[in-house]
Amino acid sequence: MDKFFQLQKNGTTVGRELVAGATTFFAMVYIIFVNPNILSATGMPKDAVFVATIIATVVGTLFMGLFANVPYALAPGMGLNAFFTYTVCFALGFEWQEALALVFICGIINILITVTKVRKAIIRAIPKSLQYAIGGGIGMFIAYIGIKNGSLLKFTLDPGTYLFLGSTPEDATVVADASAVPALVNFTDMAAILTIIGLIITVVLLVLKVRGAILLGIIATTLIGIPMGVTNVSNISFDLGSIASSIASVKETTVAIFGNPGFGSLFQNADRAFLVIITIIAFSLSDTFDTIGTFIGTGRKSGIFDDNDEKALQDGKGFASKMDKALFADSIATSIGALFGTSNTTTYVESAAGIEAGGRTGLTSICTAVLFLACLILAPIISVVPAAATAPALIVVGIMMADSLGKVDWGNFLEATPAFLTAVIMTLAYNISYGIAFGFIAYCIVKLVTGKVKEIHPILGGASILFIINFIFLAIKNL
Repeated sequence: MDKFFQLQKNGTTVGRELVAGATTFFAMVYIIFVNPNILSATGMPKDAVFVATIIATVVGTLFMGLFANVPYALAPGMGLNAFFTYTVCFALGFEWQEALALVFICGIINILITVTKVRKAIIRAIPKSLQYAIGGGIGMFIAYIGIKNGSLLKFTLDPGTYLFLGSTPEDATVVADASAVPALVNFTDMAAILTIIGLIITVVLLVLKVRGAILLGIIATTLIGIPMGVTNVSNISFDLGSIASSIASVKETTVAIFGNPGFGSLFQNADRAFLVIITIIAFSLSDTFDTIGTFIGTGRKSGIFDDNDEKALQDGKGFASKMDKALFADSIATSIGALFGTSNTTTYVESAAGIEAGGRTGLTSICTAVLFLACLILAPIISVVPAAATAPALIVVGIMMADSLGKVDWGNFLEATPAFLTAVIMTLAYNISYGIAFGFIAYCIVKLVTGKVKEIHPILGGASILFIINFIFLAIKNL
């Protein structure tokens, strides 16, 4: 095992990797419950999506661990699943089978741009200042996820400024405009209080340099939540018949992309050709830059992608570097997920929790994948861990990653503007690729007006144009 994963070379141990894998798992396991809720709004069978989510996560994460030997986990991406449901299916009018076909095509495109080195050329084209901003911005983004998941925020909406998307108000998604105002809760909510307790425990453990501090914080907070009524252990039950039926239901979405609706109807109408193309581009842009942002934001800070790996990325042929292999693993996962019945599978930013817990090799990913596989049977137990227990872990990881922002030259307004927009939009828009988009566009504008057009890398300029086209198209379709 040491030889295969190069544990000694990476300064880690089996125990540390297993703790890191468990930490990543608990930080992102919410996806197996949230993803089916979002995608089922399109008419997809919820049980089938539940199983498809686990399969896509397990296969993608195993491939990442065994092929790339890096501690990243993959799963259907938050934001990408919302785009799949509320934009592609609801706003643009695609059937869910057709939307899955678009995701599959997106995966094939990602494979091609990875094999042809376009993806790593994009990474080389990103200026250092934006790379620092992406790293720090992801830290802020992760912390914001933790703050929100920990019930520390409440939002006030003006009457008549929101709508429900769903069959009933109880299970609907609320879409609000800019009148939604966030505020700190008044701490009568037990979940918010538990989050604060968990944050204090986790910070203390980290300050005392306790091994496995983040995972221990999650476990301790979960246990404390039992007498507080936040950790609900009353719903733990096992119905083998129900479990078997749920697993079998995945056949309803598996390879549904090849039917009609699906590929059989996607290209029947020539009038929809432009719509199909621009939707594929939108999927690919989001998927590509979510992954690149995660790797840049976490891999270089932790040393997973070191100077030697960066040199191999730039000068090597084939899959010479770990990042080459990681990018390929990520691109494969999207198409696999679509085959089984879920939206874009991407590298999870919550992997940073496991990395901060000491994960440095693919053994971390293998551990995470095995735990997700167990969820096919043990989901009732896993669901016991409340969001308030994992929220503190995400907050402290965000704190650790924020130091990248200190490397930005904030005294230089020309450099600070793109960096600031990258970090802030990424966080508040709840979307890594949108933050990168604003950073790219702002960088190009700054260089254009200062007469430094030659400093704009063609790939960065081209990506900025594609982002602008995407924003314009989505605006027109939502009029």
